[in-house]
Amino acid sequence: MCKILVTDGMNNNAINNLRKLNIEVEHKFYDGLELGERLQDKDILVIRSKNVITKAIIDKACEGNTLKLIIRSGVGLDNIDVKYANEKGIRVVNTPNASTRSVAELTIGQIFTISRFINISNITMRNGQWNKKQYVGTEVFDKTLGIIGLGRIGKTVAKMAHDLGMKVIYYDILGEMIGYQNYTFCSFEEVLKNADFLTIHIPLEIDQEYLITKKEFNMMKDRVYFINHARGGLVCEKDLIEALDNGKIEAAALDVYEKEPQINPELVNHPMVSITPHLGASTVEAQERIGNEIVKIVYNFLEEETINDMKIAL
Repeated sequence: MCKILVTDGMNNNAINNLRKLNIEVEHKFYDGLELGERLQDKDILVIRSKNVITKAIIDKACEGNTLKLIIRSGVGLDNIDVKYANEKGIRVVNTPNASTRSVAELTIGQIFTISRFINISNITMRNGQWNKKQYVGTEVFDKTLGIIGLGRIGKTVAKMAHDLGMKVIYYDILGEMIGYQNYTFCSFEEVLKNADFLTIHIPLEIDQEYLITKKEFNMMKDRVYFINHARGGLVCEKDLIEALDNGKIEAAALDVYEKEPQINPELVNHPMVSITPHLGASTVEAQERIGNEIVKIVYNFLEEETINDMKIAL
């Protein structure tokens, strides 16, 4: 019988569907070397962002010689040492399609939030303040949205923004995208220099340096609206705070942080920052899609294992 450990939340329907496949599912959080020990009799591990799968955990898990697959619920793989896992014969996959719409909607929602003082006015009104004259925002219509990374999420954000009447410019490491003539491809530096709103939608690689630091903030227009719903390690938080304080960045919306869940208190309490606790994929619909995608991955994996076993038997 195939054994799966789910450490960090999963749609109940998906868990039931896995059990219908005659799979033993343990749904409990473990971390560190204890996680490695618990994996010594498991075939598959399913995690989200809470676990960091290091070489030490992989080595401990491999003492049982059963772990064959790690599934990351969501887009990124930066919390898994993928290269080392592969060297140990463990396949690593994610669920890149399921949360696209949810992350894109949160991004558009935060564009409105920070451009119209929705976040801070919620706080100040609860404190008895009526700051109508102080909170004069800006329309998004006819403004330029710069997108770093035109992958699945970036494309969805671009379409929503275009439908709102925004001009969309983008940079992607793969170059100009065919069939997206409504958006203008630019160099990375050109996007930084010309965007009124800037949003990041690229993965984070292990040991990658910051994408956005003081140097990049200084390339931007004054009073830019900045959104990061990708990975916290892409942006130097210290430099972001400085850019907010000196007016280079008008306001920022963040769903990801350098060290989660330990958040820089200066960032959290900044009046021009709208923050959420890594909620990009936290919708009923996204979690249902992620669960379905995991079940499909597991089913295909078991089919491959059965075929391989039959070949060995022959």
